Amino acid sequence: MTASVPAAVEPTDADVAAALRRAGITDVDDSGLARALYSSDASLYRVLPRAVVRPRHVDEVVAALEVCRSLGVPLTARGAGTSIAGNAVGPGVVLDTSRYLSRVHEIDAEARTATVDPGVVQAALQAAARPHGLRFGPDPSTHNRCTVGGMIGNNACGSRALGYGRTSDNVVGLDVVTGAGERLRLAPGTEPTGGVLADLHRLVGASLGPIRTQLGRFGRQVSGYSLEHLLPERGFDVARALVGSEGTLAVVLGATVRLVTDAPVRGLVVLGYPSMADAADATPGLLPHEPTAVEGLDQRIVQRLRDVPAAVVPDLPRGDGWLIVELTGETAAEVEAKARGVLADAAALDSLVVTDPAEAAAIWRIREDGAGLAARTSDGRPAHAGWEDAAVPVERLGDYLRGFEALLDGHGLQGVPYGHFGDGCVHVRIDFPFGSDGEPGRGRARYRSFVEDAARLVAGYGGSLSGEHGDGRARSELLGHMYSPAVLDLFGKVKALFDPADLLNPGVLVRPAPLDEAVRIADAPVLREGLALAYRHDGGDFSAAVHRCTGVGKCRADLQSSGGVMCPSWPATRDEKDTTRGRARVLQEMLAPGGPVTGWRSPEVHDALDLCLSCKGCSSDCPTGVDMASYKAEVLHQSYRRRLRPLSHYTLGRLPFWADLAARAPRLVNAVLRSRAGGRLAKWGAGMDQRRDVPAFAPRTFRAQWADRTDPGTSGAPVALWVDSFTDHFAPEVASAAARVLESAGYRVQVPGADTCCGLTWITTGQLDTARRILGSTVEALAPLAEAGVPIVGVEPSCTAALRSETLELVGGPAAEAVARATRTLAELLADTPGWTPPSLAGLEVVAQPHCHHTSVMGWSADARLLATAGASVTRLGGCCGLAGNWGVERGHHDVSVTIAGQQLLPAVEGLGPDAVVLADGFSCRTQLDQLADRRGLHLAELLADRLP
Repeated sequence: MTASVPAAVEPTDADVAAALRRAGITDVDDSGLARALYSSDASLYRVLPRAVVRPRHVDEVVAALEVCRSLGVPLTARGAGTSIAGNAVGPGVVLDTSRYLSRVHEIDAEARTATVDPGVVQAALQAAARPHGLRFGPDPSTHNRCTVGGMIGNNACGSRALGYGRTSDNVVGLDVVTGAGERLRLAPGTEPTGGVLADLHRLVGASLGPIRTQLGRFGRQVSGYSLEHLLPERGFDVARALVGSEGTLAVVLGATVRLVTDAPVRGLVVLGYPSMADAADATPGLLPHEPTAVEGLDQRIVQRLRDVPAAVVPDLPRGDGWLIVELTGETAAEVEAKARGVLADAAALDSLVVTDPAEAAAIWRIREDGAGLAARTSDGRPAHAGWEDAAVPVERLGDYLRGFEALLDGHGLQGVPYGHFGDGCVHVRIDFPFGSDGEPGRGRARYRSFVEDAARLVAGYGGSLSGEHGDGRARSELLGHMYSPAVLDLFGKVKALFDPADLLNPGVLVRPAPLDEAVRIADAPVLREGLALAYRHDGGDFSAAVHRCTGVGKCRADLQSSGGVMCPSWPATRDEKDTTRGRARVLQEMLAPGGPVTGWRSPEVHDALDLCLSCKGCSSDCPTGVDMASYKAEVLHQSYRRRLRPLSHYTLGRLPFWADLAARAPRLVNAVLRSRAGGRLAKWGAGMDQRRDVPAFAPRTFRAQWADRTDPGTSGAPVALWVDSFTDHFAPEVASAAARVLESAGYRVQVPGADTCCGLTWITTGQLDTARRILGSTVEALAPLAEAGVPIVGVEPSCTAALRSETLELVGGPAAEAVARATRTLAELLADTPGWTPPSLAGLEVVAQPHCHHTSVMGWSADARLLATAGASVTRLGGCCGLAGNWGVERGHHDVSVTIAGQQLLPAVEGLGPDAVVLADGFSCRTQLDQLADRRGLHLAELLADRLP
């Protein structure tokens, strides 16, 4: 073991990075972009690191620690960065294990164990164990992105810890390196024969009284160090004792974890109560029925989900507080019997028994998105972590909740509570008045005052400051309210044994940093002046908008397989900068004082936004409502306003203008574009990748065809068929099909004038002054129809979405609001048409690629219902097609665009039979299909029109 030698002179950031590279570490990043990306986790805190290391092998972890020891530089281990208490930010080297150290090395089905890297995602471990009929028990709501190493660091639990235990209950062995550089391979029965283990054994032997009386009193007591596992009667289990030490004692290099059998049948009983406290009172009586989870919800969090655009909220039983009780068994009859027992003992106002997996998943989504949904109060104000997951013995939970609500009222604060009621654990986000628009200079003071009172309250109920997220920077300073000086002194002595130089995650647990220091949101400036977009949900404040991102990291999850969109580029690159969270962090740093990112035009900002497809998936999939497409448009607007722009902005970004010119001689234009020389020159001039084909212009636009129409159509109720530039110039057959379907439904179709463009290409390239003029003209033309009650039906999803959303951001006012309300998709209008029934699609196999903007802004549920009613067999794809308008054809984006298409779309259409239909309403989606799969996609209007009688 090499002794630490503090550096004589404080090394510069460049010195640190150079020393790490000399040590053989291949992925060292000390750029301003990397420092911005890793400056925060899912907590309130902002701490800029000096460098980021993404180790490819555990030897690189050990080497990084040796470098940090030699230079006296702190090291903080980080998994997915979903830590809510500030456990994964640090002022030195941040070690990101999630990029490369992400393998499941072995599943031993006979021993029921798995050996894993620290960076393996919990859901990946579950997938590896599932074929053996096994699972890893603890499953936090972040299970589809959190890492096992992070779970070990915080002693994570999740909803099903009631049935399967905490992480500490499921760790069999650990491979670690201590802060002093000692390598330990820990397993049950490891003898303390020398080194740190022998010293620890002696220390514990002299401290049995405080450990036995103050630690390990109930299941969710995870604050501080879990030294109760070192008691003689517990076998001196050092591996379990290190779980929950938040990376302050040792760095995890690998783990062996226990697996459990997963019961084949699951069911939910949802119980309604007058309040959440009443639900808590009922919880102890349900535990004898052996549920795997008992989760508590409040009507405020359910309402938050209802406020999310395009969200589908399941019906819940009558009440303002609910318990979600999960039951498992070997047979359906066993689960039904347990459910009857729960209902008999529940004393609930109302109840619901759920056996359908899809319905159960929708209910679980409310709970799993809680950390994000709770980031806004019922009146829309931002709510923050900080007092996040206190726990009390379950029999005292109802009284604690009443006391906690009274405490909130006494401090003039609001929160949105929810939690693991079966374990007595309550999560909450609170509207602390951080920022200069709250109470200038008093936000931090009010925060400190409340959390100190809250710590005294939970300690009075025999509880724990943290029930699963760890203490981090948020609560370590408060441990004195919960533990005696003797226990705090013992924690310090343990820290000194493992990490004598205090290099591992300093400021956490021992010698804690002040809880109101380095609060990211408190330092955020207000930015309203000079903005192009309104940010109507954030009071016109761009800073408040980008700080919607709390860092829970749902954008790092595999959402595509479940129909989600966010964030298409992340699975393609696996780079943090290509997550919605990463981009938000860089924009937050752009506004923060004294950081590495300065100004709209900084290269870090544009690098982070380069692979944002402007798909708007985050606006609905992100539980806090981040809308990165709008933020990117604002950045591009501010960066290039009155400046020379990239060539593609003048060409692809103004495509409707050039299409209008091409419409004067479409055959000539197509001939030039199809020629080898003409095509190459045109693509070079447009900023396009040469591997892309330019879609052919239609010989006649739809508007020209409509103007020549002599058939007056029906005499029914009027409907405005709004035809966008893409449909008009490239796919007039889609508009013709939509007109036929509308007329068959009894409508009298009228087509608004040719000057009604949504300005989408100008918006996505940040030409927002021009986009405002274009949209303003469109609103002026469409407003009389909207105000007269005439529905406006769009056929191109991205343009329809622009009328529903960007009109409000760029134009605003009563006329824009009327147009947005009147704008409908074809499926939405048909669903509301009395007496209309779709033509039969019975026996038809449909693979549907919903357009990103369709899913995110309007929602695709009306289309799904229409297809189901028509009898089609539908496979709905998630994710994005990868083209995303001009983005996928621009130089530098082709390879990522193809990779994104390969995630869902291309595998789904490969091998489809000739009679199968690929449904793709978006022009981009159909273009991507044509160019990459040589497959024609149909618009819903074409599918229905082809089957009209």
